[in-house]
Amino acid sequence: MDKMRKITLFILYFISIHAVSQGVWCPDRGDGTYTNPVLYADYSDPDAIAVGDDYYLTASSFNCIPGLPILHSKDLVNWTIIGHALQEQLPKELFDLPQHGKGVWAPAIRYHNGEFYIYWGDPDQGIFMVKAKDPAGPWEKPVCVIAESGMIDPCPLWDSDGRCYLVNGWAASRAGLNSVLTVRELSADGTRAIGQPRIVFDGGQVNHTTEGPKFYKRDGYYWILCPAGGVAMGWQLAMRSKSPYGPYKWKRVMWQGKTDINGPHQGAWIHTVFNEDWFLHFNDKGAYGRVVYLQPVDWSSGWPMMGSLTPIPIPKGEGSDYIGEPYAKYRKPKSNSIVIVNPQESDEFNDGQLGLQWQWHANYNQLFGMPTADGTMRLYTYDLPSPGERLRERRVGELCSGMGASAGMGLGVGSLWEAPNLLLQKPTAPRFTATTKVRFASKEDGQYGGLVMMGRDYSALVVYRQGDAFLLQRHTCIGADELQSETRQTLVTLKPTERDTIPYSPAIYIDLYLRMTVSDGQCRYSYSLDGKCYKDAGESFTMREGKWIGAKFGFVAECKDRKANRGWLDVDWIRVEELKN
Repeated sequence: MDKMRKITLFILYFISIHAVSQGVWCPDRGDGTYTNPVLYADYSDPDAIAVGDDYYLTASSFNCIPGLPILHSKDLVNWTIIGHALQEQLPKELFDLPQHGKGVWAPAIRYHNGEFYIYWGDPDQGIFMVKAKDPAGPWEKPVCVIAESGMIDPCPLWDSDGRCYLVNGWAASRAGLNSVLTVRELSADGTRAIGQPRIVFDGGQVNHTTEGPKFYKRDGYYWILCPAGGVAMGWQLAMRSKSPYGPYKWKRVMWQGKTDINGPHQGAWIHTVFNEDWFLHFNDKGAYGRVVYLQPVDWSSGWPMMGSLTPIPIPKGEGSDYIGEPYAKYRKPKSNSIVIVNPQESDEFNDGQLGLQWQWHANYNQLFGMPTADGTMRLYTYDLPSPGERLRERRVGELCSGMGASAGMGLGVGSLWEAPNLLLQKPTAPRFTATTKVRFASKEDGQYGGLVMMGRDYSALVVYRQGDAFLLQRHTCIGADELQSETRQTLVTLKPTERDTIPYSPAIYIDLYLRMTVSDGQCRYSYSLDGKCYKDAGESFTMREGKWIGAKFGFVAECKDRKANRGWLDVDWIRVEELKN
């Protein structure tokens, strides 16, 4: 190798190991310590595994597609998205439209015989499994392991003799029971049940809402780690037995205690190649969803005590003299990596494919939009369902889930709650700005596109075609999940930037910059015609979570009662940056 090439490779290596995150939330403090959460984003019900010195994490994705995100880390603190295990949800006739809160619940990721497996529960259909040789994909088509409504939160365990066991929880909304964990045997390849279920734990009143179990084996014991007490104020349990079928002795191993980290539970125990033990868990942040924390695990008592150990005044299970409280800051896990990276946020749309941070609210349809050869993401104005269609689809969805159709739902002008074509990503920090450069092309009145912060309540800043001009509008809906109608406020009238001269289906165009500023749950909008001078665009909006997910932001392009060709929103770029003031 010539001298110049050696120098070049050394420089590239130096740059790579000293990479500095451009993310708006950086948990790595650069001094061998980290600040929780390690993922300030809605990776709900996280599960993770160690394969050598690589770590892989997945999380609930519910109705969002692509689903089952796969994140990679070398130190459990710095994470990037490397792919998704689920590209489409079935049945198509159901999931081609938004099915809020349905779909993928509480997955478990495992590595067995050279392959990666993910199991999850669809509360309306049963237990599913998907596998791959490379966690970045491609992943095989999902297999239905058990077809049964009400089963959730599955996790497999391959024993040393090759037998496979599955633990799962139950959803009261479908099965009429919860707080119960069951174990059954699967075929050795993990594709079907060959044994009958046994109840191995009933949380009762002491540990109500027991769910989200993860199955392990250590030092001759079968271990089930699971949360109890509910999302917002719950705690973490550990239970052990000499048989996979129990009986299990239990202990509370982490709770909020005197900290401000509420409901610290549900996640993954990781044993590293450096002989350390760690626990990844979530914490409910309201509109930001369930974000991911990292705690050390101490096994010296024979139980996996998590976080900082403190005495407790009364017994809390087997041998309970102490319990863990979560750390807000701690030393980083041992690793061979000093690279600082964070999950993707900004997107220049220059490589012909979407960044891995993006998801749709339903199965992808090509008419939602496509990347272009010009380095933009084109979103076509999509037909919003009519109020009657929305009511019908809601009733069909409720009947499919066994919940019964709601009565008295309004039939207003429509809302984005039923729009499948929203292109959205998770907020990744409590404070940030997202600025985008767009061109909107409209073929007829009523077509609109722009930025949106989406949840049970939502607000969007859009340009709306009316006659020969564009109206800059705020579209806001309070109670979108209850099918409330949105309100529309016109802020200013804007002249087109350009017009088609062709006689057939001519379009008018407008070029502008849109900005969203988020600060501790408040979202403000502004706009600019030159990318330099920004003007406020309406009142502040209070973010609100979606159904089992945090609020998400991104792009909207819609129309109503389409008569001519679709319009489109060409997104040149979006840049997410830290909000410093």
